[in-house]
This record gives sequence, structure tokens and C-alpha cells, in this order.
Amino acid sequence: MDLVIKDARVIDGSGERRAYRADVGITGNRISHIAREGEPRLSGTRTIEAEGQALAPGFIDMHAHSDLALLRDPDHSAKAAQGVTLEVVGQDGLSYAPVDDETLAAVRSAITGWNGDGSDIDFDWRTVGGYLDRIDRQGTAVNAAYLIPQGTVRMLAMGWDDRPATPDELDRMRTLVAEGMEQGAVGMSSGLTYTPGMYASDSELAELCRVVARYGGYYCPHHRSYGAGALQAYAEMVELTRDAGCALHLAHATMNFGVNKGKAPELLALLDRALAEGADITLDTYPYTPGCTTLAAMLPSWANEGGPQATLARLADPETTARIRHVMEVEGADGCHGVPIEWDTIEISGVSDPELHAYVGRTVAESAAARGEEPFTTAHRLLTEDRLGSTILQHVGHEENVRQIMRHPAHTGGSDGILQGEKPHPRAYGTFPQYLGRYVRELGVLSLEECVAHLTSRPAARLRLADRGLVREGYMADLVVFDPDTVAAGSTFEKPRTLPVGIPHVLVAGTPVIADGHRTQALPGRAVRRR
Repeated sequence: MDLVIKDARVIDGSGERRAYRADVGITGNRISHIAREGEPRLSGTRTIEAEGQALAPGFIDMHAHSDLALLRDPDHSAKAAQGVTLEVVGQDGLSYAPVDDETLAAVRSAITGWNGDGSDIDFDWRTVGGYLDRIDRQGTAVNAAYLIPQGTVRMLAMGWDDRPATPDELDRMRTLVAEGMEQGAVGMSSGLTYTPGMYASDSELAELCRVVARYGGYYCPHHRSYGAGALQAYAEMVELTRDAGCALHLAHATMNFGVNKGKAPELLALLDRALAEGADITLDTYPYTPGCTTLAAMLPSWANEGGPQATLARLADPETTARIRHVMEVEGADGCHGVPIEWDTIEISGVSDPELHAYVGRTVAESAAARGEEPFTTAHRLLTEDRLGSTILQHVGHEENVRQIMRHPAHTGGSDGILQGEKPHPRAYGTFPQYLGRYVRELGVLSLEECVAHLTSRPAARLRLADRGLVREGYMADLVVFDPDTVAAGSTFEKPRTLPVGIPHVLVAGTPVIADGHRTQALPGRAVRRR
């Protein structure tokens, strides 16, 4: 064998078997032998002495925003050091394929806060297959799968208009989704509080989901509300996919804002009823209470119609700005999930313009008080001077909801990690060790075996990956060695880019990307395409 991991405490990812001691042998990129305690020991060209530490399948990040980070920084320690060996990008309905030149320029501007402006990237692709090929050519630390972004598809077919699609435009979108699935996408995402994807009706979305279902993919919506009307928004997605015959994966399935405190049981009861009726539903969450997005996402949707330049033009008009303020602060903008915005919950986590550095790490209310002005005035200045590029942490979550949802059998782990900004959300660097350290070891919300299953075999099943997510002979050697007694997220809200502790070894396709706690130079990660 090429490599043997000796004396490991194997947590196989099934969630059904108790941990057992074994040597695990790797030949090429696959697990070739497992010798349990008492059986003859394995030998190989190289060895890793686990010394009783846990050996698990590599973790799968079901909701990642590393679309450009994979290309910009193939080292990708932010995820590799957590034990992540596969992440799913193309989330929330906005990404960089399929595009034409005009659409690419618009997308780059719209999600600068998520991925940077891309000025350091050679965009040598325009199709889903071209993007996946680029990952394969370049190599990266971890594997990546891709969701077709419905908002980008709509933009490519009909621009930023808030109107129903014509029959020809709908045919064009169906074709784009089919092409993306044929080129290897695993499903389709939507951002139904982001323009232009949010302009699609349920019937339009269902038509695209029917195409996804035909190829065995799944629909992953950031649905229409996580605040006022959240339960109705979840129910809408369940009904939509039931009508389309499409599998459903609910992105960052949280219950946020004061109106939803203590309402996780109602969400889970809704999902349990649908599952009992035969629906195919999974979900992902991150183990933190604050959310993360862009400041511009808080605006009412009509203010974002037409794209970033149109938004900035509206913000330059005093009368329109006054209308925007009233909707945000009194009525509750759809961008803020129908809840009147509370500026003391909106913390600036990153800016595109370094001259605006002083706002980072403070809430909008704090910066406004320091300047002796009203919070909306401060927010308006940031939106315009930073050209919509500011990112935020939104402190609106509830710990009891987080804990109850992560216990559900359909739950998987997803970081929703935005790697941009001076002070990004610590979930980008800490989600998976946070599950293992805080919610398993410290709080006992999940057993170790249960938690590993949530992070490995369950997401692999959703992605229909028949040879990943378990420690089994013949499976891909995407593996992580960690110490259950010490594993912990190093990232905090004060120091969010700190790497975790207690994860000494991570292998992707049998190649160490983390060895003895340090990043190697290996780039074995490739695109994982729908089969």
C-alpha cells in the first residue's frame, strides 16, 4: 500500500456503527484495506501514526462561497485545515457560469462582497463545464461540486427585469439549466431574496426544477424569507419541488429574527410531514447564530432592479433614498426578510475600499453614534462610497433554534463561508471543528458518531456520490484525522481567520493536504461532477 494510517479510532460516517480501532490502508486514491484491531497489521510505503485519534471521512461543506477563492488561492487552508475535502459552490443563485461577457461583468459587480471583484482572476470560461475544467487544470486543496445559479441563468436569458419570463425566455433558461447539468452540475441554486433570481415566480422555478430532476439533481433555494413569513417560505419550497418532482435541499435552514424565536419545532414538524409523505428533503446549517451577507442585500428588491449601477443611481436620488429608508426602517424590506431593520444588529465585516476601514468591526449604529448621525445616513454612505461592496454580519439568530435544527436526521453541515473582508464570519474558518468541539464535546447536542454522519455520509448521499462519505474499502481516500478531545475552531469574531486546532491530518484522494497540522503543497482537489 502507498500509505497506512495506523491505530486509528475509525468513525466510519454511517452514524450507525460505533467507533472501532483499525489500520486503514490506501492504494492510489482509494481505501484499499481496513484491518481491525486483532487482525494482522498493515504496512505501506508511508505511514501516519494516528495513536488512537479519530479517523473519519472528509467533511463535505454543502454551502460554500469559494467560487473564486478556489482559483485565487489554491492553497485554500481556510477549508482544508477544517478537514473539508469537498465543498459545493454556485450557491444562492449567483455565480460565474453560465455567462456571456455582459452577464459576467454584472455578476462580478453584484457579488463583489462575496468573492471580490475578480480583477485577479482570468475568466477564461463561460460555461459550467468550462468552470469545472478550470478547477481540474489548476488543481486546488479540496474538491468542488457546482450548482447552476438560477439568478445568473435568468440574468443571461432576460436581464435584471422584474417581470414574468416570456415563453422563449423560459425555453432559453431550460436549455441553460440542461446544458449545465449535462456538463456536470449537481443541481440548481436560487437566491430568492437576491435580484434578479427573486423575480422568478414559483411556476417559473418549477419549470427549471423539472429539468434538474430529469438529470437526478437537486434544488437548493435560499428561499424568500428567513424572518417574517419564514415558515410559509419553507412550505412554498416544499410544495414547489413536490410539484416539480425534484429533490430539495434547504440552504442555511435557519429561523432568525425575533419573530422566529423558539419556532424551530414548527419548521421541523413541517419537514417531517413532507418526509412522511415521500418528499426527498435535506438541509444544511452552520453552528453559529449570526448570519452573513452584503449590506446591499438589505435593500428592498425594487431598489436593486436593473443591477448595481441602477441601484447606485437610485441611492443618489434623495426622493428615492427617502422611500428606501421608509421601507427598510418602517415596513420591513424583502431584502431584510420582511422585518424592519435594526441597525444595532448589522455589523460591518468587510469593505472593498480600504479607505472605509474604520467601519469594520462596528455595527452601523455604533459608527453612526460616533459620527453623530442617524444610522441610515451611515449605511447610505457605506453603500455609495463602497459601491455596494460592503459585507455584514447580521446578529439575528437564536441558539435554541440552531441546536434543534442540527439534530434533525435530514441535517447536513454547511459553512456559508464568505472568505472576503477584513473580519469575515468565523464560520468560514471554523464551522466543522465548531460542530465537533462545541456541539459534540462541550454541549453534547450530538454524539460524535451522529455528528460525523451529518458532515459526511448524509451530504454524500444528497450529492449521489456512491464512493464518498464513508470509511469503506473501495471508497475514495478523502479522510480526516482529528483529536476528539482537543478539536476546536480557532476562529472567533475578533480573529476570524485563525485556523482550527486538533486536526493534524487531512487527505484528499489519498494525498495529504494537511500533515502534522501544516498545509502541504499538494493540490489534489478536482471538480466532482454529477454522474
